[in-house]
Amino acid sequence: MYNSKIFLLIPLFLINSIASSNADSGQKCSNTSSLVGFESNFTIVRHQLRGHLKILDGCSFQVTGFDMLSGSSGVVFWGAVSLNFSDLTSGFPISSQRLNQTAYENASFSVQLLPDITWDQINVLSIWDIARTSDFGHVTLPQNGSGSISDSVHTVFDNCKNLSDNYRVRWNLNVEENWIEIGLEAAAPTTYYMAFGWANPNRTKELMSEADVTVASFTEEGVCPDVIYENSKNGMMVNNTRLVYGHRRDGVSLIMFRKPLNSTDKKYDLPVYPNEDMMVMWALGLMKPPNENRSHFLPQFHGGPEKVAYGHLVLNVSEKVDDCFGPLDADDIEDQELIIADTDVPLVVTTGDVLHYPNPPSPSKVLYINNKEAPVLRVEGGVPVKFLVQAGHDVALYITSDSLGGNATLRNATETIYSGGPEVEGVVANPHELIWVPDRNTPDQVYYQSLYQEKMGWKVQVVDGALSDMYNNSVLLDDQQVTFFWTLSKDSITIAARGVKKSGYLAIGFGNGMVNSYAYVGWIGDTGKGHLNTYWIDGKRPSNIHPTNENLTHVRCRSEDGIITLEFTRPLKPSCNQNDKPECKNIVDPTTPLKVIWAMGSKWTDEHLNEKNMHTVTSQRPVQVLLIRGSSEAEQGLQPVLAVHGFMMFLAWGILIPGGILAARYLKHVKGDGWYQIHIYLQYSGLAIILLGVLFAVAELRGFYVSSLHVKLGIAAIAFASVQPMNAYLRPEKPANGEDASTKRLIWEYFHYRERQQRDRLQGRSNWVLSNAGEEDSIDLLSPNDASARKGSQSSGVIEVQLEPLNR
Repeated sequence: MYNSKIFLLIPLFLINSIASSNADSGQKCSNTSSLVGFESNFTIVRHQLRGHLKILDGCSFQVTGFDMLSGSSGVVFWGAVSLNFSDLTSGFPISSQRLNQTAYENASFSVQLLPDITWDQINVLSIWDIARTSDFGHVTLPQNGSGSISDSVHTVFDNCKNLSDNYRVRWNLNVEENWIEIGLEAAAPTTYYMAFGWANPNRTKELMSEADVTVASFTEEGVCPDVIYENSKNGMMVNNTRLVYGHRRDGVSLIMFRKPLNSTDKKYDLPVYPNEDMMVMWALGLMKPPNENRSHFLPQFHGGPEKVAYGHLVLNVSEKVDDCFGPLDADDIEDQELIIADTDVPLVVTTGDVLHYPNPPSPSKVLYINNKEAPVLRVEGGVPVKFLVQAGHDVALYITSDSLGGNATLRNATETIYSGGPEVEGVVANPHELIWVPDRNTPDQVYYQSLYQEKMGWKVQVVDGALSDMYNNSVLLDDQQVTFFWTLSKDSITIAARGVKKSGYLAIGFGNGMVNSYAYVGWIGDTGKGHLNTYWIDGKRPSNIHPTNENLTHVRCRSEDGIITLEFTRPLKPSCNQNDKPECKNIVDPTTPLKVIWAMGSKWTDEHLNEKNMHTVTSQRPVQVLLIRGSSEAEQGLQPVLAVHGFMMFLAWGILIPGGILAARYLKHVKGDGWYQIHIYLQYSGLAIILLGVLFAVAELRGFYVSSLHVKLGIAAIAFASVQPMNAYLRPEKPANGEDASTKRLIWEYFHYRERQQRDRLQGRSNWVLSNAGEEDSIDLLSPNDASARKGSQSSGVIEVQLEPLNR
């Protein structure tokens, strides 16, 4: 036993020696600062920060009872000259310690100042988020060093009792001065009231009846005395409950009031016996706003289950109670007013005094939208938002990805500007109009800010609008089970597809069927994350589904109530170095119909596919999507209008025009000009039917596109056919007998002769069968008097040859 005591004493001696050695070798702290021993509670600003500060010596301080909701990884202890915005933002870290835990709950710790920091440099000690330039809470240090001065902070109480998971009562008791201070704290919306009070000791049931209950909420009325609802003229004389303090932070309400333990108002107030167990009751509920019949706010029936919306318990206010462990964490911490942008209503942007800026500190002036201080602005993708900026020439509005604004490049930071800039400034007499259209690539949250001053604006929530608003065109695919959306740009196309019923995956493909198609499959994984993959399918088995590597951007896949929506952007023509890859042939030509099919199934995976991944429902036939026209049509063997186009072309090119040519060639021996009339009527009728056939095709296809070979050859044929009537119109008149031909006639006959000579060479010796080789090449084939003229000037130019067998 004796030896063991010696054994214990030796390690203790060594530890003390090592500690003393470390203290001597480290930072030397003096106690000469006038702030040593100073204590104060932190003033809560954000993140439900509470705690007590005590300065230990010249280079350290202690924090106890510390509560704080989690912030970013850059929350530090911060020093500043004053609480002025510019002084706070230009402050400095005073310790290397970071407050980056998930949350702090009644924590205690000591903090060491940096070696080059002294208390003389610090007038304000803040807990500061560097990333958001945000003050979570602070303590103002006395500048004259006059002892232990404590700020008047109303957020720290001597006692605290949990009434429910989101409702607490805090109190301070002063029996000598005959008062009790009650702080009601609840993580509830601003439209809720908080009720707390004492039951009549003489009642054992229906405790609310004849109880002395205080109802606290945030309204415009202030404090209402007990008899206000009786319309008593002397009501203000008996108001013994006094409002002390109230705030709303991070979705949590705190209202503090003081009431006497023994009141002179015997009608409405019950005595509070500090040393006795008394029944208290509480409730949470909605406030009913005033109306035309009632000029005051009125608490509604709380409803709800017991111990959630209401309850009661026995409480002795003189006993020390502190079972409030950690800060309240509200589900919705955003209390700023919400403005939902409307296309028809412009958003008027002005400036005004800062009252409740959501991310303190802030400059003295902040942005107001429609007379609301720094509201949350909610916009819908694809819907134009109109701003009327009249905040002055020194405030330029812009929409940015940076939460602070004020031109992030000046802080060596990066930002994406979605709209606005230095030119977007104006005054009331001459406002500047800015129209911003958030698209599908705009993040879910951006910020409206001033380009010249940080932290004047606040958040913009970008919600997904209807796909029809975000895309220029949409059609229903086969069986009307899938809607196909698209927007064309110069070199790319943005596509979306949405099913109409629940499924495990949604696939769309380009092709006549699933076989030999390019497929895009979207599904939700086991972790809830959306996926989208591309494939080339060359068969009906899982092994025939080959992943491809297409250059997709802005990919999204989400599920709403089991209905899948997929979105992506792809180039019209893939940029491939190796043309042997299947995806290199997946070219989207906006001028030709895009054949689209779809399929849905129960499960998909990006790993090994099997029969379980086969579709459960699919399209029966492809739909031809006309990308430029913005419409679609089911694929058919031959569309009726195009069939009419084909028949008209056959009639013109196969019957009428050849008939006119044959009439001019073989009917000249007929008396009169009948051959000429037949020739003219058939040629012009054929040309007219050709033009009508073209108009039918253009009307059916909603456009005139020359990308296909068929159209190019057709244009060439029509051009050659149009030369004939032009030739007839431009042909100079034939001179009368004995007259010389004009120069124009000679030129025309020359080219006409060369044309016939070339044709004769192509026809070869067959000429002697069809015509006399000595016939004048310049004969006017289209002249109605040609035949009779030739009779008078020439002998018969037709030689009939009888061919007989050699061996009859």
